[in-house]
Amino acid sequence: MRVLIVEDDAALGLFLQRGLQLEGHQIEWVGDGEAAVATLESSQFDLVILDLGLPRRDGVEVLTELRSRCKRTAVLVLTGRSGVEEKVKCLDLGADDCLLKPFSFHELRARCKALLRRREQFADPVLRHGNVELNRMTRKVMRGARAVELTGKEFSLLEFLLARKGQCCSRGELLRDVWQMAPDAGTNVVDVYVNYLRKKLGASEAELAFGGVQAGEFLIETVRGEGYMVGGPTRKKPVRAVRSQVLFGQMPLQMVGQQVGA
Repeated sequence: MRVLIVEDDAALGLFLQRGLQLEGHQIEWVGDGEAAVATLESSQFDLVILDLGLPRRDGVEVLTELRSRCKRTAVLVLTGRSGVEEKVKCLDLGADDCLLKPFSFHELRARCKALLRRREQFADPVLRHGNVELNRMTRKVMRGARAVELTGKEFSLLEFLLARKGQCCSRGELLRDVWQMAPDAGTNVVDVYVNYLRKKLGASEAELAFGGVQAGEFLIETVRGEGYMVGGPTRKKPVRAVRSQVLFGQMPLQMVGQQVGA
């Protein structure tokens, strides 16, 4: 799982980061409230471990901001404030659990697992975009009424992109989270597998109506110089498609200006 640790104590933050990495999780660690909000704006996480006593922006403020943006992210609050009122306030603001400092790492790990099990129990296992459906429980992918056979890695890549629909996923992020490789690894494996997905998913009738559309081109968008995304802005009809229709007599010339016009 992807975990964001928000802790200003460098020794504790490093300890939690290394401990959870050894458990096989992808960890990011920031040391103040402003950095936490900025990170949450640009990335999605399965779990946030949030200290309340933060510089630059209080943990309660971060929790409020987090819940306004991320409804499904699990939140475990770490606090040295033993008062019941403080714990109740955090739970009312959307925290899933509170852990009082000092604590055992084994207890923290167990609480994290319990939070994720609880959230997964109520999460929708089906990811959708257009007429594409991916079922995380049955590991089946459908495009309309057609079943799409994917390899394990193709399934993981599509799952990652659909889970972050509307957000650009960089090649480095995909290498790290789908392939468990270094983000700066010199490989084009991401581009190769995106092409595999585009071919297997095919093009819907609506996409084919644009003319000259390659398989899956409008399902997985290329963000030039950045990466890939699903659910980006709707593309306009490609100019090459209009030209091909004119050349083959499928469109009257007087309509060309209307189709291509500024």
